[in-house]
Amino acid sequence: MTAFTESVVEAAALAWMKGLGYAVLHGPDIAADMPGAERRDPNYRDVVLEDRLRQALVRLNPDLPSETLDDAFRKLTRTEAPSLIERNRAVHRMLADGVTVEYRRPDGSIAGAQARLLDFDEPDNNDWLAANQFTVAEGQHTRRPDVVLFVNGLPLAVIELKNPADENATIWNAFHQIQTYQAQIPALFATNAALVVSDGVQARIGTLGAGKEWFKRWRTITGREDAAAHLPELQVVLEGVFEKRRFLNLVRHFIVFEDAGGGKLAKKMAGYHQFHAVNVAVEETLRAAVKRSAAGDLEEKGEYWSHRRPGGDPGDRRVGVVWHTQGSGKSLTMAFYAGRLVLHPDMQNPTIVVLTDANTRAVFGDYISVYDIQRAVVDGATVPIYYESRLARIELKESERPKIDPEFEEATEGEEVERQEKLKSRWAQLRVVVKRILRKYGYPPDKQEKATQTVLEQAEVLSEAWAE
Repeated sequence: MTAFTESVVEAAALAWMKGLGYAVLHGPDIAADMPGAERRDPNYRDVVLEDRLRQALVRLNPDLPSETLDDAFRKLTRTEAPSLIERNRAVHRMLADGVTVEYRRPDGSIAGAQARLLDFDEPDNNDWLAANQFTVAEGQHTRRPDVVLFVNGLPLAVIELKNPADENATIWNAFHQIQTYQAQIPALFATNAALVVSDGVQARIGTLGAGKEWFKRWRTITGREDAAAHLPELQVVLEGVFEKRRFLNLVRHFIVFEDAGGGKLAKKMAGYHQFHAVNVAVEETLRAAVKRSAAGDLEEKGEYWSHRRPGGDPGDRRVGVVWHTQGSGKSLTMAFYAGRLVLHPDMQNPTIVVLTDANTRAVFGDYISVYDIQRAVVDGATVPIYYESRLARIELKESERPKIDPEFEEATEGEEVERQEKLKSRWAQLRVVVKRILRKYGYPPDKQEKATQTVLEQAEVLSEAWAE
């Protein structure tokens, strides 16, 4: 029987990447002193595969002169910043928007341009490579990440694996190893978009600088439904994220940098529910806004229930409802959605107005994505909610009764006497409970009576609505 070791997990990961159309190379075979050398520094300090990058610049920017492409190469590979994450943000902008360059026109005038690093429209126009055991040296440290994924010669993802047969080597050992790499060989992470850790059983995906609580499962491959339970988590995250078109989509539209306070940056990436909800929302927006002649290149719908939404009619102006629970990152989901719409050519540079409202599916259309509280708890996006029955002992002072009865008699005028007495008891209990809560949380004494009355009036309105 073959031992289930880290090398077996690594081989499986490479096989899955090959199945996605990536070339697969053994890292030591492309070292500077090897026949198949692609690296130029014999001391392993280079992390960009220069020839692949230069070829991509020429291929993706046929109208730019060679000296301009040399300038783009220098700007990308020599980006300076006070910290790794700030350098990563600057490089990410280049990945998404291109490198800002200038060139001289034939008439002698100077023109500006964006030199593209990635082809987001035609995935196969990019160069895709997975290399294992890729040695990197920086300062006094030499490290060898398990798998590095390159697109056009740029290391955009790092995968760290641990032996599933070793009870002391967990997925979080792989996570801590990634943290060590970031500290000791930061050059490898300047262009990084995603980090994956796995012990062969579990797998998590996260971003540069993120804590372990932000390394999450990716539960779906196509977005249409959860991946089958028998599939390894590592296979699901690799095929679900790094399929060529999906990965380009993720890099361009679903990574943001936020001010974390104190002058610190936080890098955030969409979770699987956000990624697919936004893609289906964009698809439905295009359907609802205009009649289209082609299906476009957007993702399949991100549904997580057993039935399918039938879909609306073209041009019906009803996109649908994305129902995601508390703690699921709805603000980021809306930001990702707005970003995708603004950049989509079919939307012709739309103006987006955000309203907060409690309107229902009757206004906006049926659900197009659901992410409920149970799923959020399972994913670790929010904590479990527990309900516990509690009977509060209520004691009403005799001095309070004269204040309650006149108001109650007016409120229950027309009710039968027996029912009035039952209601009187309930309203009295509610008044005492409300006042007790107000006192407990330091509500100003001179305002407690008015606040109590407001609560009672709202309770009356709600009770009438419920009765209907």
